[in-house]
Amino acid sequence: MKYDVIIIGAGPGGIFSAYELTRLAPTLKIGVFEAGHALEKRRCPIDGEKVKTCIGCKSCSIMSGFGGAGAFSDGKYNITNDFGGTLHEYIGKEKALSLMRYVDEINLRYGGEGTKLYTTAGSKFKKLCMQNDLHLLNASVRHLGTDINYIVLENLYKDLKEKVDFYFDSPVEHVRAIDGGYEVECAKETHTCEKCIISVGRIGSKWMETACREMKIPTKSNRVDIGVRVELPAEIFSHLTDELYESKIVYRTKQYGDLVRTFCMNPKGAVVNENTNGIITVNGHSYEDPARQTENTNFALLVAKHFSEPFKDSNGYGESIARLSNMLGGGVIVQRFGDLIRGKRSTPSRIEEAFITPTLKATPGDLSLVLPKRILDGIIEMIYALDKVAPGTANDDTLLYGVEVKFYNMEVEVSENLECQLPGLYIIGDGSGITHSLSHASASGVHVARCIAAK
Repeated sequence: MKYDVIIIGAGPGGIFSAYELTRLAPTLKIGVFEAGHALEKRRCPIDGEKVKTCIGCKSCSIMSGFGGAGAFSDGKYNITNDFGGTLHEYIGKEKALSLMRYVDEINLRYGGEGTKLYTTAGSKFKKLCMQNDLHLLNASVRHLGTDINYIVLENLYKDLKEKVDFYFDSPVEHVRAIDGGYEVECAKETHTCEKCIISVGRIGSKWMETACREMKIPTKSNRVDIGVRVELPAEIFSHLTDELYESKIVYRTKQYGDLVRTFCMNPKGAVVNENTNGIITVNGHSYEDPARQTENTNFALLVAKHFSEPFKDSNGYGESIARLSNMLGGGVIVQRFGDLIRGKRSTPSRIEEAFITPTLKATPGDLSLVLPKRILDGIIEMIYALDKVAPGTANDDTLLYGVEVKFYNMEVEVSENLECQLPGLYIIGDGSGITHSLSHASASGVHVARCIAAK
C-alpha cells in the first residue's frame, strides 16, 4: 500500500507525530508500524505467584507495543531542557519547552486532568543539596502515574485508530530509499511512502544501528548509563517526594570525578523487570491510585560512561555487564547496602530479616561481582552523599537491585528539522540518540509533524 507518511514505532514519538499530522494535515494517508502488541494485548506474564521472573517473551510487553517503553512507566513528563535529551540543541530552548508544554496539554485533555504538576522552582531543597555538594536540576514534572498514563494512551488510540492505519506485531525489517520516497519492508509485505518517520525507541537501538549502516546515515558514538535501582522505606525520601515528586540530583564523586545521578524516582512505587533484546534489567514505576501504592520508594543511581576511539560499542559494554548479572542471578540481583559495604553476599535469610519488604522477586547476591569497581565506588559514594539530605538512605537494609542499564542509540546526524541526509526521512525519539525521556520524545514527534505539514 502507498502512504503519504509511514511512522515506524508507536511509542511517544510515533504517537505524537501521528496525532499532530492528523490535526494539521487530515487528508494525509498515514501508516504506523509497531513491532509490539496493541495496548490492550500488552500483558507481562510475571504475576508474582505462578510466574515470578522473566520468561523471555518474544515481544516484551513492558518494552514495546503501543505507548512504547513508557506505557508502563511511572508516567512522568519532565518539562525541562536540563535533562531528558538534547532536543533543544537542534530546535532551540524556547521551542523545545513550548512543545513539551503542548504535549502536557494533550495529555491532560485525553485523561490526565487532575494530576499534579510539581516544580523545583523556589524549592528549599535546592539550597540543602548545594550545601552538601549535591545539585538539584531544574524541572517541572507532570506525574500521571502508571494507571492514568494507561488511560491517556487508551484515549489517544481510540481517537487515532479512526484516522491512521496501525500495524501491530509488524516489525519492520528494512527501509530503503526509492524514487519519490521510501520502501518499508516487513516479514510478509512491503509498503511505500513519500515521507518516513523512524521512532523506534531505546529497544530499537540495534535495529537503528543496522538501518543507519544500510542507508549510510552518519552517526556518532553515544553513551551508556549503568547502575542500580535503590529501594528504601518511603518515609526516608518523603520530605523530597511530597514537594517535588521526582528529584533529579547530580553528584560528582571525589575519587574519580565521575557524575552520578538519581533517575526515575517512584514514591510508594514498585521495582520491576524489563527485557531489552533478551537481557533482563531492572526498572521501577508507581501508581496515582493510593490503593495501588506500596510502602517503599525506589529510584535509580546511574553513572554515564562515554567512550573514545577506537571503542564505539557503548551499548555492547552495557549489555556485557547486564549479561553477567543474568548469568550469576538468573536475572536481577538484589543486595542489602550493609552487605555490600562489608563485602558480604546477601542471602535469602538476610533479605527476609531486613526491615523492608522487597517489591520485586530477585536473586540475593553480590553486586561487586557484576559492576566494575569504578562504577560501584561511585554509587556507594553517592549513597553516602544522599544520606546527608535524606538521612536513612545509607541504612544497612536499603536494597540495591542490579543492574539497571539505560541504552542509547548512537546519535544520528540530523538537521534542525530532525531530517537526516536522505530527504523526507526523519529520525526522532530515543532511537535517534537525541531524546532520553517521554516529554522530549513526544515533543520531537510534534516538531517533525509540523515540519512535514508545513511542506
